[in-house]
Amino acid sequence: MATPENNVQVDNEVQVVAFKLRDEEYGFNILNVKEIKGLTDITRVPFASDFIKGVINLRGSVLPVIDLKKRLGLQNTPYTDDTRIVIVRSDDIEVGMIVDAVTEVITLDTAHIDAAKVVDNETNRFITGIGKEDDRLIIMLNLDAIIGLQEE
Repeated sequence: MATPENNVQVDNEVQVVAFKLRDEEYGFNILNVKEIKGLTDITRVPFASDFIKGVINLRGSVLPVIDLKKRLGLQNTPYTDDTRIVIVRSDDIEVGMIVDAVTEVITLDTAHIDAAKVVDNETNRFITGIGKEDDRLIIMLNLDAIIGLQEE
């Protein structure tokens, strides 16, 4: 039988990489997160979508970098020493996501994740649910919709 130490998803639990965007906490399933790195030089790409910050060279691979605040329609804030690039993978696509700060890896009981009930359909497609842990709310993001793998 698998133990929680060597299995990232146990029965009715999911591990989430939690991070800050402005004053709210968001999360990706840890199975989609490849690595977390500090802010590095980003090369701008002409004629890219406005939420594409540019590309980075990660050990010989060129990865697009998404400004997650801009993609989600949040007001921009300056980068700080806590700003990170979260490298995520969905299907065979890897991208970097700029976040204000990574807070922790947290285990959520799936019973404590409510389906997204946002009125605006445009916003709703980016959110899969709201996780509750003690007094915290963690907005679970739909990685495929953010990357653009789902039809817009």
